[in-house]
Amino acid sequence: MLVSAILTSVGINSALCVLFVVLYSILKKQPSYYEVYIPRLLTEGNSKRRSRFNLERLIPSTGWLPKAWKLSEEEMLSSSGLDAVVYMRTITFCLKVFSFAGIIGIFILLPVNCSGTELHQIDFEDLYSNSLDVFTISNVNRGSKWLWIHFSSVYAITIFICYLLYHEYNYISSKRIAYFYSSKPQPHQFTILVRNIPVSAGSSVSDSVESFFTEYYPTTYLSHIVVRRTSKVQSLINDAKQLYRRLLHLQSEPSEQKYKQVGLSEKKVDLLDHYGKRLEDLEQNARLEQSEVSLAKDTHAAFVSFKTRYGASTVFHLQQSTNPTHWLTEEAPQPNDVFWPFFSSSFMGRWISKLLVVVACILLTILFLIPVVVVQGLTNLSQLEVWFPFLKSILTLAFVSQIVTGYLPSLILMLFLKIVPPIMEFLSSIQGYISHSEIERSACNKVLWFTVWNIFFATVFSGSVLNQISIVLDPKNIPTKLAVVVPAQASFFIAYVVTSGWTSTSSELFRIIPLICSLMTKCCAESTDDEIEVPSIPYHRDIPRILFFGLLGIAYFFLAPVILPFLLVYFCLAYIIFRNQFINVYAPKHETAGKFWPIVHNLVIFSLVLMHAIAVGIFSLKKLSLASTLVLPLPVLTLLFNEYCRKRFLPIFTAYPAEILIKKDREDQNDATMSEFFDKLATTYQDPALMPIQYSADSESLNRPLISSAEMSM
Repeated sequence: MLVSAILTSVGINSALCVLFVVLYSILKKQPSYYEVYIPRLLTEGNSKRRSRFNLERLIPSTGWLPKAWKLSEEEMLSSSGLDAVVYMRTITFCLKVFSFAGIIGIFILLPVNCSGTELHQIDFEDLYSNSLDVFTISNVNRGSKWLWIHFSSVYAITIFICYLLYHEYNYISSKRIAYFYSSKPQPHQFTILVRNIPVSAGSSVSDSVESFFTEYYPTTYLSHIVVRRTSKVQSLINDAKQLYRRLLHLQSEPSEQKYKQVGLSEKKVDLLDHYGKRLEDLEQNARLEQSEVSLAKDTHAAFVSFKTRYGASTVFHLQQSTNPTHWLTEEAPQPNDVFWPFFSSSFMGRWISKLLVVVACILLTILFLIPVVVVQGLTNLSQLEVWFPFLKSILTLAFVSQIVTGYLPSLILMLFLKIVPPIMEFLSSIQGYISHSEIERSACNKVLWFTVWNIFFATVFSGSVLNQISIVLDPKNIPTKLAVVVPAQASFFIAYVVTSGWTSTSSELFRIIPLICSLMTKCCAESTDDEIEVPSIPYHRDIPRILFFGLLGIAYFFLAPVILPFLLVYFCLAYIIFRNQFINVYAPKHETAGKFWPIVHNLVIFSLVLMHAIAVGIFSLKKLSLASTLVLPLPVLTLLFNEYCRKRFLPIFTAYPAEILIKKDREDQNDATMSEFFDKLATTYQDPALMPIQYSADSESLNRPLISSAEMSM
């Protein structure tokens, strides 16, 4: 790819970034768009709508920048939780890495690459017509002593990244412990989920649970709640909720719009009365369905609560039965984090679900190779002219060819990739995970490795599925093949960083999709502040993107250091924009207390090993066999370092140690509010579908419960 094509992509995306930022700074100040740009502040009461016109609202401003910049880590921790802190520290980690790498890459490695003549000399008089390959290590002459600078840089960046990884792992693990110490007693700390509960003839699941835990844990067992299938009840409640909102909307409409003509006759129906009767029917059906739920077969699962955190942790870590498929224990999520729609009734059902998800992920990976092949065809003009000969005359135009080869491929790939996170989230939801946070972490892993395989490896090898499989089946030649194909794709990944990084992050600030949805809602219905829903940040979408760009930066650090400035711009944009979004837009719905960091750590380690494999191959191709041999200890030492971190820090992210749990339990002994907490704990994990939900058939009050207390006791 020519320099001119890359500059065209940079120009287009830079203009889009500026446009999004300017539009955001204007629309954010418009009261009618508060629910799009500051929903969190609006619901928390920190911002109010102002109807009075002010000319200042139409003038772009940068007032949001200082507020985002001044946000401290402690403020973010208290307002958005530890997951938000880990997310922002991932971005700052990448900023530190690529600031150090940028100094070495731009001021040392890039001049060495440009001074080579392996490909051809750089024409500085006509810089735009040069290929980006002359800025890569491919342009350094074979056997050149200058390659030892690249060798030294590989060692330097590896040591620096490992030092930062250790520091971050240590810091975040200590933050996780401190976060636990500072937290008030939480229901999930005293509760576990027990699944595959065996039931003897003539007894119920509740009887089995009560008998088992009273016998084996008499001093710590507190209470339990059996999990039931309530999907039908929940569906009826959702229908009632939608109908109730429609009734509220009708009340605000003019009187002539409250009547509707039915059939061919001119008779009109009072919609308020019509929908009111339908709401009453839904309420009655919900009551009947709930009564049936209490008599129906259980899911053989229950939330079991204990008197101490240590007691709950002990049960969680022990095998409860001689049959390892019975009495399976899991950590209970927070009550609002429970994913109620799916509770697999058996060990076998859960295993089959996981198998189906694996098959679906493989099929999706294979299908995604189609847009990858199309994209690679667009980057090659000669191949494109063969595919579409009728476009040959248009492609001869310089500007058109620059857009087609520099901007269009990365745009197409980015658009196709946007459908992957929702699909992976759905696949994770059918695997049997019991919490939204577990589903999100599973989806995060799936999206991450899907991106690494399909965007990186599928792009650099640019072949068929069989070709990629043959590469994996021949591991001895992987370093050599990587050394050949990875540098050749540097220009494509620069364009991808600019498009998927710069523009996507700026569009995150502008919030295009929520803005469109808001405009459509305003056209169709009246909206109130009560209907504003504060979103949570989709970690399974954003963390893989950050880590993938980190992988690109590490892999191309010594191959094509010209990519580093583009990455630094992306991470700077992400740093300031997401801090702003945590203040104004996103509010935490679920909290994992930093469990996303091991995913970050593992991907960085993989990126380092990938860089080492490429280094071994590139030094072999460049006839510098000694350097290739001396690089071999690096992946071994990196993996040993990873194993040390896994032993040292990972257990803290899996479960809290007994020392911490016992200390917290001892502190609670002097807390007078614990008795009240335990009383509430007995019903905390009640399925929301079985709780009294207040709706009114006359749509004027919310005082009558959907399901009465008497019916609940039945």
